[in-house]
Amino acid sequence: MGSVPLYSIPGSSAPVIEPAAPGVAASSARTVAQVLAESQVESVMDELDRDLIGLAPVKQRIRDIAALLVIDKLRMNMGLAAQNPSLHMSFTGNPGTGKTTVAMRMAQILHRLGYVRKGHLVAVTRDDLVGQYIGHTAPKTKEVLKKAMGGVLFIDEAYYLYRPENERDYGQEAIEILLQVMENQRDDLVVILAGYKDRMDTFFQSNPGLSSRIAHHLDFPDYSHPELVQIADKMLDAMNYRFGEGAREVFGEYLTRRLAQPHFANARSVRNALDRMRLRQASRLFANRERELTRDDLTTLDPSDIRASRVFRDSVA
Repeated sequence: MGSVPLYSIPGSSAPVIEPAAPGVAASSARTVAQVLAESQVESVMDELDRDLIGLAPVKQRIRDIAALLVIDKLRMNMGLAAQNPSLHMSFTGNPGTGKTTVAMRMAQILHRLGYVRKGHLVAVTRDDLVGQYIGHTAPKTKEVLKKAMGGVLFIDEAYYLYRPENERDYGQEAIEILLQVMENQRDDLVVILAGYKDRMDTFFQSNPGLSSRIAHHLDFPDYSHPELVQIADKMLDAMNYRFGEGAREVFGEYLTRRLAQPHFANARSVRNALDRMRLRQASRLFANRERELTRDDLTTLDPSDIRASRVFRDSVA
């Protein structure tokens, strides 16, 4: 087929060649175990369990979706109805709850089971889709869709696409193009709309066409205090750092204070806090220029690196 795309963007003059077969390739598998062995999809789900702390309801829903796809693959192998299911999704929750990470894993699962050709993730916001003047939005939206074809398009803060208070807003044009592609190219593109739950609910109420195309709604809960400490441990380990004696307890106290303040962003705020602690550790070590530093010196965060945070002095993180 050369460079001819296997998709049709509304308004595009490019030639269209339909795929020779449905997105899910046939195989001789007759058991769930055989499909799992062929696709290696279970390793992706295991990575999801290993890489993300908590999120039990989300992980179970992902496994349920994977189970549906595996069974559909077996049905197709036996000559039963093989129409690709609608897989467009809505991820709702506060910042830092793992929505983008889960979307990446979902793309891998869909690719390994043969539901998308490439399995890549294209993450965008309103600014990537909506233009600022007449005739600007359609080309931007179509270009993003071309990049996402064969994988997953993740639209964060999707409710910003719709701004009814601004009569000159061009977001509705992007939505209309998305609607067509979500319906007509659903065998080669999965769209995930993400954002705060209350705003997404309002967004769907205002756009019933979008709501009707979303098959799976996943709500991402905030992390608990113990889960946030575990996330910090995992992040530090990945960076070859660790909490020194008493530092983990001080970090727990930091989290208690920080959780009581506004604008806490779950794992994202934990990462930012650790970055500031590493800065303080670096300044502490830098101050003694003649001292020969050991591996422990370079990898250990002390309680003082945490207590220096303004969160222990005032209401500002």
